[in-house]
Amino acid sequence: MIRKGIAAIFWRFSRWTLRNDPQPDVPRILIGAPHTSNWDFVLMLAICWQSGVSVKWLGKHTLFTSWRGPIMRALGGIPVNRDNPGRIVDEVLELQKKGSFSIAITPEGTRSARKQWKSGFYRIAQLSGLPITLGYVDRTTMTTGLGLTFNITGDPKTDMDVIRAFYADKSGFYPDRTTVPRLAIENQGR
Repeated sequence: MIRKGIAAIFWRFSRWTLRNDPQPDVPRILIGAPHTSNWDFVLMLAICWQSGVSVKWLGKHTLFTSWRGPIMRALGGIPVNRDNPGRIVDEVLELQKKGSFSIAITPEGTRSARKQWKSGFYRIAQLSGLPITLGYVDRTTMTTGLGLTFNITGDPKTDMDVIRAFYADKSGFYPDRTTVPRLAIENQGR
């Protein structure tokens, strides 16, 4: 209740407009893209709190040090040690078994432009059966929200074509930092 009130105040005074597609009331993986600014985090929390989505999110482990740790965990944060990124998939799957929640992930993994997205979100979707919801920031229209929700097919190229089409007209805070949605595993087995 308090979080929804905070979010309502945020949206009332924000220059951004919240636009959500109809959303399923199920645990899912929320993709946050394009991820080019620290403001993406604020928008993600405001979107989820306003929409009533129970969410946890992945963040680099250094965000959870010193005084920030308890705050980040209270906001739903799960630390990711980038030295051992493969472990996070197992950790998220274990947490999911203990309680039902949605998980927000920024597959770009950083606010800087990269060659491709990290594939952890895709592996979590495959192993958990959770659908994927495409969350977005679009600086061009000053809109943000939750878009398409879909279940992956298991064919990375087909699924990433859907994701690429959705994000094709979305521009982050800093467009030059955007990473095109592409996974290294897309061309394996072809």
